[in-house]
Amino acid sequence: MTTPSVWGIRGATTVESDDPESIDAAVIEMLDEILASNGITSEDCISILFTATHDLVSTFPATAARHAGFGDVPLICAQEIPVPGATPRCIRVLVHAHTDRARSALHHVYLRGAKGLRDDLPG
Repeated sequence: MTTPSVWGIRGATTVESDDPESIDAAVIEMLDEILASNGITSEDCISILFTATHDLVSTFPATAARHAGFGDVPLICAQEIPVPGATPRCIRVLVHAHTDRARSALHHVYLRGAKGLRDDLPG
């Protein structure tokens, strides 16, 4: 039996507009995809760090995570620095989780307009 390791799983997504409904839907979609593609549950998550670009201020991405069942997971949100040319209306995540998978077998998830941020990743 393999001893679980703790790894960081990255992800990012974008929204069309700065409103709570769009942000909540995008965050839930991204977290669902991270969990499903890595064979983990919210119980495996140790902590989650969200960042959002400076043009997203209507709600905290962590609010969506709380509503999606991550109530016991420590969450934090931060604002990204406004680098010229950065992907607009972008939410990024770093999920720290227990998993039996090797780091090389983890699936990082980039959705919507954030796909180009890591075009070096498969799929």
